[in-house]
Amino acid sequence: MLKPILLVEDNPNDLELTLVALDKSQLANEVIVARDGQEAIDYLTSEGEWKDRAPGNPAVILLDLKLPKVDGLEVLGQIRANAALKSIPVVMLTSSREEQDLIRSYELGVNAYVVKPVEFAEFVEAISDLGVFWAVLNEPPPGSTRFRRLPPTQ
Repeated sequence: MLKPILLVEDNPNDLELTLVALDKSQLANEVIVARDGQEAIDYLTSEGEWKDRAPGNPAVILLDLKLPKVDGLEVLGQIRANAALKSIPVVMLTSSREEQDLIRSYELGVNAYVVKPVEFAEFVEAISDLGVFWAVLNEPPPGSTRFRRLPPTQ
């Protein structure tokens, strides 16, 4: 069983584009969608509507910076402060090119900071590359379960 990808995105258009891009990359990982920072935290800590979810951490978190309720930087800070969550790879996926957002993200321990491309084809390629790298190619930290993607059948 593959570990899911947690996508935290509040913008309906960016959410739809990201889901399309992940689908085009043909990843078999389930994509869990959280539409605000609090929902992401609830998912990760198995609280609220996520209290009965299957145990385990996602393969990667694709995290928007500007979110309602709890912003992406605060979500990242809570992830890195939690011993059970701190080793999850987090990719900040944002439209912000502000230097202070970039600096603060890396100070809090983000694994990658990706500015969303404006052109659809570039966006699809960027998301596909992210998904393949973090969900398939990246080696998880020691102690994590490693799930390999099976080659497509012909």
